[in-house]
Amino acid sequence: MTLATTARVSGLLLLALLAGCARGISSTPGDAPNLEKWVADVRARPAPPLEPLPVMQQFETFEYSAQGLRDPFTDAWARSQDNAGGLRPDPNRRKEPMEAFPLDALDMVGTLGVGGQLRAVVMAPDKVTYKVSPGAYMGQSDGRVTGVFEDRIELVELVPDGAGGWLERPASLALEDQ
Repeated sequence: MTLATTARVSGLLLLALLAGCARGISSTPGDAPNLEKWVADVRARPAPPLEPLPVMQQFETFEYSAQGLRDPFTDAWARSQDNAGGLRPDPNRRKEPMEAFPLDALDMVGTLGVGGQLRAVVMAPDKVTYKVSPGAYMGQSDGRVTGVFEDRIELVELVPDGAGGWLERPASLALEDQ
């Protein structure tokens, strides 16, 4: 078949399809009165009843009578303990590299023995290894290393007590099993 013949045949098929669709769309003249009757019946139905409005509750008035007490939104506890001695982080101490990472992100990977003293080898999240000995600081809570053992590092962290003071909390970092 040539291109012209193919075009004619496809054109005739298209006309036949359009003619069939046009017959399906056309409605008979008898359908209009039935539709008008149905619309009139729907409009004649009574509307459903509306739900009643909710009853408003009367609230009791409350008079605040604690003017002489401490304001809960101020920092009164912290100010009262500023002059008191006790534990607190040293703001003038130079931070060590491992204090940039949380304690749970550090991994103890081994120990090095020099005489009777052990040094721990710790890997930080940036994949840099550090040698740790007692007295060093690590973790973000001012953790001071108190002891290095073959299977763990023991340290003491300073954490806020919620009332403006500081508490010592023991913590440890265990040797990671390979």
